[in-house]
Amino acid sequence: MWLDVPVPRGYSHADEPFALIISQHAAREGVLSAYRAAPKDRPTLHGFAAAEPNARRLQGREAAYAIALPVTGLRVVVRHNRHGGALRALTGDLFIAPTRAPEELAMSLELRGRGVPTPAVVAYAVYPVAVGLARSDVVTEEIPDSEDFGAVLLATEPGSDARARAWNAVRRLLKRLASAHARHHDLNVKNILLRRMDDDLLSAYVLDIDRVDLEYTRRDAYAGNRARLRRSVEKWRDIRGARVSDAELETLRHTMPSIP
Repeated sequence: MWLDVPVPRGYSHADEPFALIISQHAAREGVLSAYRAAPKDRPTLHGFAAAEPNARRLQGREAAYAIALPVTGLRVVVRHNRHGGALRALTGDLFIAPTRAPEELAMSLELRGRGVPTPAVVAYAVYPVAVGLARSDVVTEEIPDSEDFGAVLLATEPGSDARARAWNAVRRLLKRLASAHARHHDLNVKNILLRRMDDDLLSAYVLDIDRVDLEYTRRDAYAGNRARLRRSVEKWRDIRGARVSDAELETLRHTMPSIP
């Protein structure tokens, strides 16, 4: 490997022209086929996904695409990594190699092992740019029948059954994060994904886990996540016009519940 990165159990590496690709064993053939079939002007996994006729565009910091991998048919979301905040204008999508992608895979495995719902990282690709710098794409499993918490806040009304189910799922996620000692420094309404279940309940998944730390006490993790999410909900209300009741905001002011 041109980069020394850990390869977790169940994953394998492939040194491709201009890329290092780490993928689950079961997804390897589809991921490598996607990379090799990428357009010549965008020879990346993200470039392949963007060019797919049936891709579903998901808007975020940069557009992500939900596609079926070739050969395997596995449904995934392909995302290109970019800096946020003040660094975005300076560094764009350039990271110190091997980028944050290996850390995201490791964090995904750790959180899932601790009982926190988050989409599995199926693969990632690192593309060298210059000495010490690289770009990267991350491929995660697609969560079916889902939408982010921000979309739910815009589409539902306070006091409705749909809104109550969403808040219940979010509270369960906050408790699971705290039980895992996990503090998400960018927890917001767009990186909580709500999936509809057969029993008409919702299950919440946390996204963008490269901003997660696991060194907090349960109480501090819960308080930090709750405060960060509350600011995001208030912003969604003030800027995007989502109807949010005082009672809903109050649920994000309460002290930490009992966490096993």
